[in-house]
Amino acid sequence: MSWSADEIDTGSAHSARMYDYFLGGKDNYPPDQAAAEKVLAVLPHARTIARNNRYFMRRSARMLAEEAGIRQFLDIGTGIPTSPNLHQVIQEIAPEARIVYTDNDPIVLTHARAFLTSAPQGMTAYAEADLREPRSILTAPELLETLDLSRPVALMMISILHFVPPEYDHYAILGELVDALPSGSYLALTYGTSDFAPEEMKRAADVYAASRVPVRQRPKEEIQQFFQGLELVEPGLVPIHRWRPDDPALGKLSDADVSMFGGVARKP
Repeated sequence: MSWSADEIDTGSAHSARMYDYFLGGKDNYPPDQAAAEKVLAVLPHARTIARNNRYFMRRSARMLAEEAGIRQFLDIGTGIPTSPNLHQVIQEIAPEARIVYTDNDPIVLTHARAFLTSAPQGMTAYAEADLREPRSILTAPELLETLDLSRPVALMMISILHFVPPEYDHYAILGELVDALPSGSYLALTYGTSDFAPEEMKRAADVYAASRVPVRQRPKEEIQQFFQGLELVEPGLVPIHRWRPDDPALGKLSDADVSMFGGVARKP
């Protein structure tokens, strides 16, 4: 694609490629595999967390397209494409929907440009942008050419904000993004927690940190603050497998098996 090989760092682990490994994908490298296996050694349900995070994305996207009638989506932290992808879920309901994917990893964007193709009635675009600098997202030409920011947008923050290094203000970053969206927009967010399995989650965070992939976990009350000023839709902020479950098997999981909160909220 438009990237040269030396722009893609395959010598160290990357959170998106580790996530791909947990999901059973093949777009990862030995450092990602080694780091992911170390996580699995201390957090055996890491694959369960990744899968249920993906399921939450699908359920929340369907709700936003079907019930809320949203036709514009901004997905930050795209990750390696894994079918069904966000635009596939949405455009199955609303083929005319427009989706902008953003990420700052060259290999993710290369895969996105190759595989994330839109339905003919709608549009997808891919922007290289860094969540640590929200303005780089909001001013990206790909976003401005695809989405109309005077109309409601669903901001999808699925398992991404907790990977922003702790020296950055997570609340300020999200606040800047939400402030740029009009009334009637929505936020869908998942964020890791140590509320249910504190020792295992701490050991997993230590493995990530040793692999130069910082991850921050928060208790529920701190995650709740990300939705300040927004109107949470039912069932509120809950462990992700308890958010509008559509499979009886989800009822067999414990909160410790998933260790992530998720919610969807409307901007009044």
